[in-house]
Amino acid sequence: MELDLKEILAAFMVLFAIIDVPGSIPIILDIKNKGGDIVPMKLTLATFAIFLAFLVAGESLLGVFGVDISSFAIAGSFIIFLIGVEMVLGIELFKYSSSEESGVPIVPIAFPLLAGAGSITTIISLKAEYHTINIFIALVLNIVVVYFFIRSAALFERILGKGGLHVIKKFFGIILLAIAVKLFLTNTGIVINAQ
Repeated sequence: MELDLKEILAAFMVLFAIIDVPGSIPIILDIKNKGGDIVPMKLTLATFAIFLAFLVAGESLLGVFGVDISSFAIAGSFIIFLIGVEMVLGIELFKYSSSEESGVPIVPIAFPLLAGAGSITTIISLKAEYHTINIFIALVLNIVVVYFFIRSAALFERILGKGGLHVIKKFFGIILLAIAVKLFLTNTGIVINAQ
């Protein structure tokens, strides 16, 4: 066990960028407005549990199901693509109900928005560079940030207003579509010549 502040800071910055919880706020608010019961603590703990499982078990966890990281990323890209379509076209593909047994829309918020294929792959990749204890501390710090942002979602809604949220929702919908396409192309090996 070797604590290293430099490693913790570096891992924190990488995870913060890849989790991108500020960018997920419009999606969280959209799900909440469709009837999804957003419980910040439960969502944060679900996200943390997914990350922790992959930090500890990593690729062997996927291996149990006979799934590799690329297949996992492609599956995640489909879900992200459908969320993007919802946001851009204003249609409803996912049904959210507070009467569900869990009461919390773990999919698609905890997975794949926050703990998606990209961030899970990053967690596994960081283990090759940094000590596990430092990654764990960086992850815990990021989870605190995730909780703060989810808990403050209503505040962002008040600040931005309905018009601002509508514009941001469409914008992030297009960003999600682009991320989904990139994730799909990267993991299938399909190359598109942009000429």
